[in-house]
Amino acid sequence: MSVTMDAIVSLAKRRGLIFQSSEIYGGLASTWDYGPLGVELKRNVKEAWWRAMVYERDDIEGLDAAILMHPDAWIASGHVASFSDPLVDCKGCRRRFREDHLPAFTGVLLKPADEAVAAITLILPAENFDDAMKKVKQTKEWSSQPKGFWTAEQLPPEMVKAVCPECGGELTPPRAFNLMFQTHVGPVQDSAAVVYLRPETAQGIFVNFDNVSTTMRRKLPFGIAQIGKSFRNEITPGNFIFRTREFEQMELEFFCKPGDKCREGERTDMDWWEHWKEQRHAWYLRYGIRAEKLRMRDHASDELAHYAKGCVDVEYEFPIGWSELEGIANRTNYDLTQHMTHSKKDLRYFDQELNEHYIPYVIEPSAGADRGTLAFLCDAFREEAVEGKEPRKLLSLHYALAPIKCAVFPLLKNRPELVEKARKLARDLKPHFYTVYDDTAAIGKLYRRQDEIGTPFCVTVDVDTMTDGQVTLRNRDTMTQERIPIEKVGDVVGGALKDALKF
Repeated sequence: MSVTMDAIVSLAKRRGLIFQSSEIYGGLASTWDYGPLGVELKRNVKEAWWRAMVYERDDIEGLDAAILMHPDAWIASGHVASFSDPLVDCKGCRRRFREDHLPAFTGVLLKPADEAVAAITLILPAENFDDAMKKVKQTKEWSSQPKGFWTAEQLPPEMVKAVCPECGGELTPPRAFNLMFQTHVGPVQDSAAVVYLRPETAQGIFVNFDNVSTTMRRKLPFGIAQIGKSFRNEITPGNFIFRTREFEQMELEFFCKPGDKCREGERTDMDWWEHWKEQRHAWYLRYGIRAEKLRMRDHASDELAHYAKGCVDVEYEFPIGWSELEGIANRTNYDLTQHMTHSKKDLRYFDQELNEHYIPYVIEPSAGADRGTLAFLCDAFREEAVEGKEPRKLLSLHYALAPIKCAVFPLLKNRPELVEKARKLARDLKPHFYTVYDDTAAIGKLYRRQDEIGTPFCVTVDVDTMTDGQVTLRNRDTMTQERIPIEKVGDVVGGALKDALKF
């Protein structure tokens, strides 16, 4: 089944996952609020990342650095001078675009200038001549019938880039636009009080390298992990929570020896880069992303930052196409060198075995918590045909990511003894895993509701429970039902949740 972004947005709104921010005021473009179930899903994604990166390893420490940093830190990192996007404006429709995100043009229409010569009069994105003709009719009136079709490859690059993807109008030359949000600290708004909302969490890790390595008595190689909010004044946000101006990152900075400092048999910085590429790809598979929906894309030489030895993107096939989930880069010693130069603080590492100081290299797996949440949502969503009934909507989330782990229902809500028994069971389960009680609909509708929000297990207390002490346990994915003793529900469900974490 092909999942559309509209279907995901509809599900998110309908089931309390994600809402438009400030909706009662008409909303604010590309800002979103996580609802009761969405906040649980996203929290579970972050916990799964933290579990894999920190708790399951012995070479990584955690950190929660401040959003506001000394402004000189952003000068050192290069963000103040170069953290910008090239923008172009359409002189016709007045829309603004990132130059590096302009869509590829595939068609050109030709209009007869006279009987012998054809002149280019309009450039449009089109797959074929018929498609182009439809767009012409939507764009402007023509005094005569256009004819002919050229592919973009037959045109000079400057001609293709010089037209608006919306109306075909002329674009202005590109201008730099800084992506950092600027604010002020203190009561006086002057240049001395300028600070920035951080555009990434990484710099908070770099400036704390010495603090963490000293207090935790760490030797290379080791990493520092952080989850936190970042802010970028994106020019073209959109596609739901995929690209927003306020977002949450899950970043690791892994410090290691430069290759030329390694002895025979030691992992070099490039070996660690390969290690983290494998680890991060495996993490998405572990939590349920289908292998065919993931790919690793190496950055071309012209995409690499000037200081990077290598970078690869983990990409997922979203409804909008293949797009980046996270990047894994070998940043060399650039960041620590920059901060050491600007702060005058010695950030070199003393290697006792080599008896020398050097600046460590850094491998950075940088993931987006919001994009990860969206990918897990898209990958888990199903619509299954049910004979004689509406299709069953299902979120087949990994148990560890599911917002609610177990739902408890009384078969008949007008039987006080069933209601009390079901409520007591739900209360008993709550300390162990997120459990809800519900009696607001017939049992079939309750099952459907929990299927659509990804709840792995449902427990029904029925009339027989009062005599045999057993309840019906239903599995989300298989819809199989089994009778088990009520006192065993916690062990059975808890055991299944624990087993799901094994790999």
